Amino acid sequence: MKWNLEYLYKTKEDYLKDLEELKALCDSFVEYQGKLSDEDKFKEYYLKQIELELKLGKIYQYVALKSDLNKKDLEGLSDLSDVEQILFKLNQDTAFENPEILSIGKEKVMSFIDNNKELEEFRFAFEKLFRKEKYTLSGKEERLLSICSPSMNSGADLYSMLAVSDGESKEVVLSDRKVRVTQGNWPSLIQDSKTEEDRKKIFEALYETYDKHKNTFAGIYKNVMESCKAVKVAKGYSSILESFLYSNNIPVEVYYTLVKNAGEQNEALKKYIKLRKEYLGLSEYHTYDRFLELAKSNTKYTYEEGKEIFFKSIERFPEDFQKKAKEALEDGFVDVYEQDGKRTGAYSSSQANLHPYILLNYTDTLDDVFTLAHEAGHSMHSLYAMENNPVTLQGYTIFVAEIASTFNEHILLDYLMSTGKLSKEEKIALLQKAIDNIVGTYYRQTLFAEYELIVSKKVENGESITYKTLSDIMIELYDKYYGLDITKEKVKEYVWAYIPHMFYTPFYVYQYATSFAASFAIYENITQNKENAFEKYVGLLKAGGSKYPIIEALEAGIDFTKEETFDAVTNRMEKLVEELEKLLKE
Repeated sequence: MKWNLEYLYKTKEDYLKDLEELKALCDSFVEYQGKLSDEDKFKEYYLKQIELELKLGKIYQYVALKSDLNKKDLEGLSDLSDVEQILFKLNQDTAFENPEILSIGKEKVMSFIDNNKELEEFRFAFEKLFRKEKYTLSGKEERLLSICSPSMNSGADLYSMLAVSDGESKEVVLSDRKVRVTQGNWPSLIQDSKTEEDRKKIFEALYETYDKHKNTFAGIYKNVMESCKAVKVAKGYSSILESFLYSNNIPVEVYYTLVKNAGEQNEALKKYIKLRKEYLGLSEYHTYDRFLELAKSNTKYTYEEGKEIFFKSIERFPEDFQKKAKEALEDGFVDVYEQDGKRTGAYSSSQANLHPYILLNYTDTLDDVFTLAHEAGHSMHSLYAMENNPVTLQGYTIFVAEIASTFNEHILLDYLMSTGKLSKEEKIALLQKAIDNIVGTYYRQTLFAEYELIVSKKVENGESITYKTLSDIMIELYDKYYGLDITKEKVKEYVWAYIPHMFYTPFYVYQYATSFAASFAIYENITQNKENAFEKYVGLLKAGGSKYPIIEALEAGIDFTKEETFDAVTNRMEKLVEELEKLLKE
């Protein structure tokens, strides 16, 4: 139940040998500057790109996984840093590539591909590049942007230093004990709290640092957005939003349609909050009360039992799909249990032509069974993509990444609810989990997506950005989405400083919501036995990164420009809340 990293490198010496070869390979790319118009040099350069993809993927996978197994291991951190430095230098050394290819012209470049079938896998990449031609600067300008990249991206580092490195946990005295509140334990502390006052103390202890440093956090976020604006202006995008969506050919209408749907179709969400308040007997409902359980399931599921439940849930699907699930969870590629120094959370990590790895921190709960199914979905997606695509086209975009993972969760939920073996308490617990998943993945992430959109427009217009500006936007959005007045919670208005994604990866979180909506729509099509619905879904998994994600989704029967795609989520939410209401009244 641990990773077998010998699959990648049997010894440290083997790794170091490959590392030296990687350095030499990376150093060779700069020699091709000014020579790519020569067909032979062009061919050499891009065959080396395939070699790079394989060698770098294997090396990075090894050092990243090794580091995640023990964050206290300084040697592991050093190895990871060494590889990241190689990547940084490579990006500078190859900054000439895109401008040079564009100067050669599409007709000539495509003729090189026509003449050299071993380069066929690059055709789509060049199609994408020439589409971006109007937003690509000269070689010198692109290199300058690359050199400035570390300082332009300093906002993420500053946020990490302030929120994590300099962050301090606080000890609070509750009605029955004294506890230290941390980022990792505060949800469980809320869940186990005895009184409303205890929950208030826990929440305020966590958010105290955001209140205390609100001006600094606001300054850092302004820096992040100003950097985004600088790229938008330098490259000539129409908006900051477009600068993040254009490379994957995602129309800005998709973003606006998502925001419109979640912002308007939220009556079931508000009804759910009202149900929770009444059932839990709360005098006032606060955002942190979302962690309170309506019912508890004390049933424990060992890792092996969790796997068996997941495998049973997919028995109605074709054999190859089941085979991919078992391959994803193959022994040696899942690190199951928590250990000292191990990274928290869960993920699936994949690289070209390599079996994906899954990290878990399994604690025998029902939640862990769902996490297992979720991460298996990501690995299954990677296995399908690897099986059906050449090296450079296996990696799929974030825009479609959460489809396979959440699809598995829908299957698992419906299977468990249909077994007839659940008690009323277990059914309530499962329904709460399913609803909370929609709230957290669809509504909450879209709220943050709309927040980023509003702030970006203010920055584009040169408006002042202060902590009060940022807080006022959040206050308005929480009322719009949840019907909650967060000014009643002393520090909740600083939730914008609590969300690291907005500092690390702007305009990223909306993709959780789009993937989530797509998986619901696909699952709905399959359960309604629509013609070839499952085959179309597997086609999306097989496509990897061979097409624009919006096209992959369209071929799977999902049109993100239409609001009915997102209605699949809101309709599911309404049905689940109605079912929960009936159970609570029994």
